Amino acid sequence: MTQNDTGYSPTTQLDTFSYDNGIVRLFIWATVLWGVVGFLVGLIIAIQLYAPAYIPWFDLGISWLSFGRLRPLHTNAVIFAFVGNAIFMGVYYSMQRLVKARMWSDLLSKIHFWGWQLIIVSAAITLPLGLTQGKEYAELIWPIDVAIALVWIVFGLNMFMTLIKRREKHMYVAIWFYIASWVTVTVLHVVNSIAIPSGLFHSYPVYAGVQDALVQWWYGHNAVAFFLTTPFLGLMYYFMPKAADRPVYSYKLSIIHFWSLIFLYIWAGPHHLLYSALPDWAQSLGTVFSVMLIAPSWGGMINGLLTLRGVWDKVREEPILKFLVVAVTAYGMATFEGPMLSVKSVNALSHFTDWTIAHVHVGALGWNGMFTFGILYWLVPKLWNTNIYSKKMANMHFWIATIGIIVYAVPIYWAGVTQGLMWKQFAPEGFLLYRNFLETVTHLVPMYLIRSFGGLLFLIGSLMMVWNLIMTAKNGKFIADETVKAAPMHDHGKEKANHRWLEGKPVPFIIATLVVVLIGGLFEIIPLQVIKSNVPTIASVKPYTPLELIGRDIYIAEGCYTCHSQLVRPFRSETERYGEYSKVGEYVYEYPFQWGSKRTGPDLHRVGGKYPNAWHYQHMYDPQSISPGSIMPRYPWLLENDFDIESISSKIGVMITLNVPYPKGYEEFAQSDAKTQAQEITDELKTAGITTQPEKKIVALIAYLQRLGTDIKGTPTAKK
Repeated sequence: MTQNDTGYSPTTQLDTFSYDNGIVRLFIWATVLWGVVGFLVGLIIAIQLYAPAYIPWFDLGISWLSFGRLRPLHTNAVIFAFVGNAIFMGVYYSMQRLVKARMWSDLLSKIHFWGWQLIIVSAAITLPLGLTQGKEYAELIWPIDVAIALVWIVFGLNMFMTLIKRREKHMYVAIWFYIASWVTVTVLHVVNSIAIPSGLFHSYPVYAGVQDALVQWWYGHNAVAFFLTTPFLGLMYYFMPKAADRPVYSYKLSIIHFWSLIFLYIWAGPHHLLYSALPDWAQSLGTVFSVMLIAPSWGGMINGLLTLRGVWDKVREEPILKFLVVAVTAYGMATFEGPMLSVKSVNALSHFTDWTIAHVHVGALGWNGMFTFGILYWLVPKLWNTNIYSKKMANMHFWIATIGIIVYAVPIYWAGVTQGLMWKQFAPEGFLLYRNFLETVTHLVPMYLIRSFGGLLFLIGSLMMVWNLIMTAKNGKFIADETVKAAPMHDHGKEKANHRWLEGKPVPFIIATLVVVLIGGLFEIIPLQVIKSNVPTIASVKPYTPLELIGRDIYIAEGCYTCHSQLVRPFRSETERYGEYSKVGEYVYEYPFQWGSKRTGPDLHRVGGKYPNAWHYQHMYDPQSISPGSIMPRYPWLLENDFDIESISSKIGVMITLNVPYPKGYEEFAQSDAKTQAQEITDELKTAGITTQPEKKIVALIAYLQRLGTDIKGTPTAKK
């Protein structure tokens, strides 16, 4: 029996249908646009890190342009706007061809696209305005969280209905990763986003303190795993063989890679909380599973790189393959370094330092960025039925981007190691050598300067790509509906193994994936939520006063947690500098927790009573006048703007709902108590020669800062 050019027997009845390339085009240009925006904001905040002391005119003193508000905008723009749109671009293109079917609903595809862009625009508006939940990678306020869930469901429904009506029986490995990504991100988003609103733009999470920390980093680490990693592994399994014109190296290795990766990844979140108040058993679980992740991660990297066996000469010539090779190599580097940073002895040096920043950017710029660039250079000529406008420019982009990543990462690794060592350095006489935290900061400025130049190179390369892709599209003709023929439910052969059977059953596959990823989450989160001995209380720890609660919300809105931790680890170097190490019971009323993940400034958990109120006032107005050489930006708007006294009643009401032990009906008296405490601070500031009004934000922030750490016996009370 002969076959025609479709690959089927002449007697086979073929369906004629078309692929929807229009939705792919929309996501292509969204990826390009938001990539440039994300990289630009990243460059701005990189300069802001040293600007206050060295480029004063760059510190404009404008609230919505401050580092604390732009930093979460940068992370959200890169993760959810740039990488998110890149994922959808690749999924919509590859899935239709892998299952030989058009997406189930063009309408749902468009709702997904425009809904996602609306979410991104909402984030770009709310985050600079200080509307945030203060949880890393999950900063967006609750109405946007609801919108994310709805749009994500639309995407999943369209994807799974397409699988049901597919013409190809077996689901290729790329689809396994798409399924696992959708299922796990759904679980992560729902569990981490459970909150009780106190208003249209504000809410409190249902978890507090150490429980919130575990849930947040279970989410945060696995957002990296199942949004920044597994979807791109699916894209790797599709686009790398296509670009190389070679089959994937090993089907068996892809099976091992997939199931071991999604099982192990979900357990690894607690490695972000080593030496913290988290119970030791949870920290140990995070370490063990993180170290084991090396095997499946490198299995995937090897499967990707060995797909290029026999075509290395082509790699030297083709810029697309260069991008893909560097991307997969960066993935291998990041997934080796991540487990190493999860080992306690290494983490003791690296945590809270710039080392983590360098590690994250090797993944974001190297793995996600370079792979996305490779896909774009492959996809645009395909869809516009032409050749890339300038291969020479694409090669230039590759080298500029690669050098940019190196110039970015190397000095920040250096800065991280420098920080970690300086923080722990003792003099021969036994006292802390760099007791003044600022001494450890000023040493890093040259490295921050070099880092920003690396970011500039990466941005320049992306702008070159934009021009190249636009010119490529102009020189071609877009194929909106690509007509193809395929047989109904085509099968490439008999069932060969149990996994082949599973590949032909989308619903059982989804259920199996859900079970595998739920195991780790359930074993880690439930014990901390239900076993009271895991979160012992301390009798002297009391809820925040209404004014302190307002001040805490201001602290979160300004993004102070992006530069300051509130967690003193049980190291001699930290207890010498900050005071008594942090206890789990101190955080039982922390909604959300504020342990932080980076110390650009000193830890604040014991700052209460360390300085007088006037010091805090002047420090927020002009940090350099208090600490010459400080790189902290100014916050003049806190001295000018009023806090929202009307919101405190609803906030206290939510706290009572969360079982915070305020007196019954206290929400009715909260405003009066807040005004009384604010007046006391205002009067005290007046005695120091500072005139202000009790309703100013700075007053509430001072109240909060002076409370930190004072509930523990032996901690000094606030100075007058």
